[in-house]
Amino acid sequence: MIIKHLSDTLFLAEHDIVRFSLSSPHRYKVYEIPKRNSKKTRTIAHPSKELKFIQRTLVDYLSKILPVHGAAFAYKKGIGIKDNARQHAKSKYLLKMDFKDFFPSITPELFFSVAKAHGIEFNKEDRIVLTGLLFWKPEGSDGLVLSIGAPTSPLISNFVMYIFDQKLSDECLNRKVTYTRYADDITFSTRIKNTLFELPHLITSLLTKTVDGVVINPDKTVFTSRAHNRHVTGVTLTNEGELSIGRERKRLISSMIHKSKFSKLSSEDASNLLGLISYATHIESQFLDRMTKKYGAEVLQAIKDRAVGS
Repeated sequence: MIIKHLSDTLFLAEHDIVRFSLSSPHRYKVYEIPKRNSKKTRTIAHPSKELKFIQRTLVDYLSKILPVHGAAFAYKKGIGIKDNARQHAKSKYLLKMDFKDFFPSITPELFFSVAKAHGIEFNKEDRIVLTGLLFWKPEGSDGLVLSIGAPTSPLISNFVMYIFDQKLSDECLNRKVTYTRYADDITFSTRIKNTLFELPHLITSLLTKTVDGVVINPDKTVFTSRAHNRHVTGVTLTNEGELSIGRERKRLISSMIHKSKFSKLSSEDASNLLGLISYATHIESQFLDRMTKKYGAEVLQAIKDRAVGS
């Protein structure tokens, strides 16, 4: 099924696809990038040009047969952090949790066990090819894992979490709790006091039963309420139940626009400002309206022209 599709689509002989897949777990360029707000680094394993092309072909095919739950908001076309945050905007109490080493926790064995639970069966040859094309072998490791960097990893991770997302959504519905997952970030919200405190134990139990090997990072668990600043996937939730870019970003944008008005902004800073303005327009369009009234449409257009010209 998989091999034949790849053969027909890529105009390659089936035995060539099998041969290529056997060496694919080693066809990655590996490097480190700093983690946000941390001194630690994140390992990126980027597939070779040839492997990446085949993986993108696989995504087109597998996305038609691998279900993704409605509670999952990451890696979906036309859906993003704003949609995820909006689900929690009206609630008073918030719980945020994070999976530890999410992609590297997902193995071929886990993928195929979840597929079997969905009634999706692959023959022996397809299992060999999928294992090679979807998973990476870290140096010094005996096993294969999803890589951060492969175009197939987002879809596979969302699919693997489907049963977990379904069972947890049902549990939350019974408790009048809203649940969403954005990649490795899971968020819960409710209007009922003290309801969220029982969830961490439930989540740990569900993970063991549905996706054994995926675990919570306890250092990232946060309980909060309207008495404090609340953020979901980088978006600020206001006490009025609205979404905002937050005070710090607003001050930064206003300051940079002011500098630009007096030609005190470099081309690089103008480009960065344009990105911030685009983000603000997406999350909180009223803020841009206020900036336009304050500084004038001509100033904002000049920023855009300078950024594009750079």
